[in-house]
Amino acid sequence: MFRIRFHGRGGQGIKTAGRVLGRAFFLSGFEVQDAPRYGAERRGAPMFAYVRADEVPIHERGLIQEPDLVVVADDTLVGVPAAGVLSGLDQDTVLLINTTESADIWRHRLNATGQVLVRRPETATDTEDRQYEAMACCGAAARICGVIDRKTVEAAVRTELADYPEREVGRNLDAALAAFDATSAHQGIVRSKDVLASAPGQPPTWVDLPLDRADVAAPAIHVPLTSVLVRTGLWRTMRPVIDRERCRKCWWVCSTFCPDGAIAVNATHEPVIDYDHCKGCMICVAQCPPHAIEAIPERSADRQGEGE
Repeated sequence: MFRIRFHGRGGQGIKTAGRVLGRAFFLSGFEVQDAPRYGAERRGAPMFAYVRADEVPIHERGLIQEPDLVVVADDTLVGVPAAGVLSGLDQDTVLLINTTESADIWRHRLNATGQVLVRRPETATDTEDRQYEAMACCGAAARICGVIDRKTVEAAVRTELADYPEREVGRNLDAALAAFDATSAHQGIVRSKDVLASAPGQPPTWVDLPLDRADVAAPAIHVPLTSVLVRTGLWRTMRPVIDRERCRKCWWVCSTFCPDGAIAVNATHEPVIDYDHCKGCMICVAQCPPHAIEAIPERSADRQGEGE
């Protein structure tokens, strides 16, 4: 089984690169798993995607602990412990880094026992072209696995990016195929490992739970439309307060983003906060365009009478 991890940052196309490589394996006759794994879901945050490929059905699940190939699209992640780039590497793991440094430098830095390859970005200073680096890493990974041909890489890119404009498909395809061609000297160096043996499990111990009486098991709410009586605002520790002088009456922003519908609009198109049911999530504070909503501690608000 081939076990491959892609490491990069949110917004660099790592998820798409994993999907394209998974598609290329699938079109080559393999059973495939591919999935992304996010930490903080924002641009620039470390994330990774993994791909498993085998000629038989895959029963492994979860994160790849012992990768055969680790592809690093952003070399600044290597030294970030939370990114987990070096997790599970051994003497049989191939490490492919997208970097301007040499393989010898990285081998020395990491004291690596396995094989270290580098892919040098040809346009490292071109911001527009750097968005295709993940796809280039995907093409290089396909070549060094040794079981995917050039036409299959092209078919995988076109299939996964079928909804994109042709210009974008072409640029991604050019990046993937150029890296595929440039990595010909290392074709087939990634070796698949045997399926990991699972630890012997114990049969579950069943616990019979008797049925409760109807008056216990039935729902506790017997009267509809009572949620308004539950003052969820009592949970609040911070209170959003509207500065009427700064408010532009763009009520559709704060009232729409309020997840609990606690912001209504009065006859003069001014937003009014229902403090009995406002839980203090402060989404309205973050979304208000003129910053007319301020968050103040609930205790201070009670003393000052704010928001009444």
